[in-house]
Amino acid sequence: KMAAYVTQNRVEMFSRPNDKFPNWESQEVSTGTTIMAVEFDDGVVIGADSRTTTGAYIANRVTDKLTPIHDRIFCCRSGSAADTQAVADAVSYQLGFHSIELDEPPLVQTAANLFKQMCYRYREELMAGIIVAGWDKRRGGQVYTVPMGGMLVRQPVSVGGSGSSYIYGFIDSNYRSGMSKEECLRFTAEALALAMERDGSSGGVARLAAITEAGLERTVILGNQLPTFFSA
Repeated sequence: KMAAYVTQNRVEMFSRPNDKFPNWESQEVSTGTTIMAVEFDDGVVIGADSRTTTGAYIANRVTDKLTPIHDRIFCCRSGSAADTQAVADAVSYQLGFHSIELDEPPLVQTAANLFKQMCYRYREELMAGIIVAGWDKRRGGQVYTVPMGGMLVRQPVSVGGSGSSYIYGFIDSNYRSGMSKEECLRFTAEALALAMERDGSSGGVARLAAITEAGLERTVILGNQLPTFFSA
């Protein structure tokens, strides 16, 4: 009886939350995040913060959420880190074979459709919000949004993740068509900085990339170098 009592107490001790066993240990790793992509005449600019959270715990502060799918096609990931990484790996694998069959680089729209098909097919199991962006010789720079549920829509500017709700007003008031690459980079950096300031799940450094016919140009803006709009 005593052994059974001790065993039951041990089970209860380990099953109930307490200070020794914080609840984030059992929570899903999430890229609660801010991701963004903007089209310009010669290509696209993509950007993301670098914070990965497990509940209230920051599991990684320098995550790279700009994931290469092909030479000039990238995706920005938000949602469950495991889900988005698995989907990106599967699409990259399929797109590689598709490119070999065509004997030419794949289209950005093809990559976006592969994401859409997978996110829609497994919409009940996945927690993944994806922005697909890149350049191809047929349509130039393109940005496609694949939100949770598997919808697909092309947009000249797209923003996602938990920090996006803080910056829709900034984007609506500052975006204009025909911006240059430098203007898009500055616009994206400022939007990410605002979201990272307000959203607890966004932070770290801002990673930016410009994708054009010439290739890929990546930059990193450290936390102390981010644009500032106010001082507390």
